[in-house]
Amino acid sequence: MAYFRKLDPKLVKLQELLNKNERWLILINADPDALASAMALKRILAGRVDQVGIAHVNEITRPDNLAMIRLLRIQTKKLTPLLAAQYDRFALVDSQPHHHPEFASFRFSLVIDHHPKVAGTPVDADYVEIVSEYGSNSTILTEYLYNLGLRPGKLLATALLYGIKTDTQTFEREFHDNDMKAFRYLSKFYSRPLLHKIIRSEFRLEWLKYFTQAFRKMRVMGKTITIFMGRVDSPDILVILADFFLRVHGLTMTMVSGIHENKLIVVFRGDGLRRDMGKFAKRLFGDVGSAGGHKSMARAEIAMEKLGCQHASQFIWERLHMSTEVKKKKKEPENGACGCKK
Repeated sequence: MAYFRKLDPKLVKLQELLNKNERWLILINADPDALASAMALKRILAGRVDQVGIAHVNEITRPDNLAMIRLLRIQTKKLTPLLAAQYDRFALVDSQPHHHPEFASFRFSLVIDHHPKVAGTPVDADYVEIVSEYGSNSTILTEYLYNLGLRPGKLLATALLYGIKTDTQTFEREFHDNDMKAFRYLSKFYSRPLLHKIIRSEFRLEWLKYFTQAFRKMRVMGKTITIFMGRVDSPDILVILADFFLRVHGLTMTMVSGIHENKLIVVFRGDGLRRDMGKFAKRLFGDVGSAGGHKSMARAEIAMEKLGCQHASQFIWERLHMSTEVKKKKKEPENGACGCKK
């Protein structure tokens, strides 16, 4: 039995796309899994096309991401129209075209992702590989490297292993058996000192003040903690806090929100046992902004003008209250058209 799934028919189709006279740009919404995936795809395309570049659409501020880029020598640039004009074909990894507004203007030749598909939003590309049961996109790219007989070097193996580690939260979140297989396979090639250096670069000194604020502002509702942080220097702070508070014994969900660059951002984390965070985020905010994610982690972003004169914390609280009321009504005995119990 093969160690990974066989990709022979897919590889034939993929290689048919590649032309030695064309230049490819790999687009990402940069995080460890996306950075590692882009690095792996660049390795796959190298020598098969004229040139390969990587471009990110978001601002990279998290210290561990910056350390990863520096220590693993990942050559990524901020996406600009001038940069995009230098390339013939575009690839997208660890995202789908509808995940970020800047992706919408591109015609992608290749999309490789592990996030769930959205009904009514098909992914239009010449080559599409979406494996939503995997916990990490780095697992998919590790399979491609393996099937192509490309052994990952120390830097690439470290990147892919860290991508799997972060997206599965060291296998505490949902994962597939192949995530574990890929992790085990990559552990033969990675650099332990480099990985430890990246992991130990998680916080900025100036971010520690937000922990004090979070303890003061947190609200406990049963087994859920909600925190509205007000304006924050980076949305990454909300992610760090949501992950941190989910470690509290007895909690099943955290919901940490804040305002950054005229957007209300809400980060959801759950234990993955009862409530689906992706569906919950979409139900709360899908009608006013972008919202969705996985069973145990999700995110919503709403433009501040959508709130009108309402304060952001009150807006969130009312949405939560409305959701609770809907849930209560669903639990009530069903009534007939006349109001009598069936």
